[in-house]
Amino acid sequence: MTSSRAFRFAVQATKARSGGEWRTLARQIEDLGFSTLFLADHYLGRGPASKEARQPPQHLAPITAMAVAAAVTETLRIGCRVFCVDYHVPAVLAKEAATLDLLSDGRLEFGIGAGWSAPEYRAMGLEFAPGPRRISKLEEVIALVKAHCSGEDLDQHGEFVEVSGYAGLPLPVQRPHPPIMIGGGKKRVLSLAGRQADIVSIANVPFTPVNDDGLTPHQEAERRLGYVRDAAGERFGTLDVEGSPFFTRVTDDPEGALVPVAEAMGMPPSELRSHPNVLAGTVDEIVDLLELRRETFGVNYVSVQQADAEAFAPVVARLAGK
Repeated sequence: MTSSRAFRFAVQATKARSGGEWRTLARQIEDLGFSTLFLADHYLGRGPASKEARQPPQHLAPITAMAVAAAVTETLRIGCRVFCVDYHVPAVLAKEAATLDLLSDGRLEFGIGAGWSAPEYRAMGLEFAPGPRRISKLEEVIALVKAHCSGEDLDQHGEFVEVSGYAGLPLPVQRPHPPIMIGGGKKRVLSLAGRQADIVSIANVPFTPVNDDGLTPHQEAERRLGYVRDAAGERFGTLDVEGSPFFTRVTDDPEGALVPVAEAMGMPPSELRSHPNVLAGTVDEIVDLLELRRETFGVNYVSVQQADAEAFAPVVARLAGK
């Protein structure tokens, strides 16, 4: 059983450098037919830390940029793909999320994750705890966000979250809470997403013929979907399953476009083209491929990078809502 949800499409944008550029981009993404504009929760400017983290500089902090994008559009949904639990005070983040949903008239998608960039943590003076502790904190923060959005008195006590003595305000427009996106690639976090999320973001699988468990990229993608499906049970059919291709190119010469990527990955272009996290081909070929991957890997929600938005718009026009 795979997801039967209709296709949706998003753009993840990290390159705007001015208010005018950002406002224009938000309107353009809405006009192109995408459902959602995502930012990322990263903070490093140019320097040795960003080089170590292998992250391009992102000029805009997400919360403020999301509010501006919502203010200059009518239907575009806004989100962060995804907030890191360790970069924000949990009770403050819960209130920020509810406020964004209220002020956008119910257009927030609340992405939250356990963090992954040790160099970024170090650069900002934060402890990069072992994975199990970060996921345990993620579980507690998700519970706090849901409790805040209920409007009931908060009484959350755990190892990482200690919040009580007041009711969460404001109440979000979307009830019982804005859609929650949880992402990752390992069993524990994908199982958590299956139980608690409305949108499950499945991380890219490795670019190797077989991984350490002897699985091909296709088999690994199917295994990750299985973690979500098993944890979600009967609610699996209601979930959006989201993914962001590592490489996207609308072209009449997909193998030619893939040559530099294939050389970097050490894979033949023909083999790379069939990788679950690569989208390369004509509009017709990409449409067919996305329909196949929705059936095989459950992915109905596709996020492309800012640089690919305009070229990808014909695919959006063909598949959005279907």
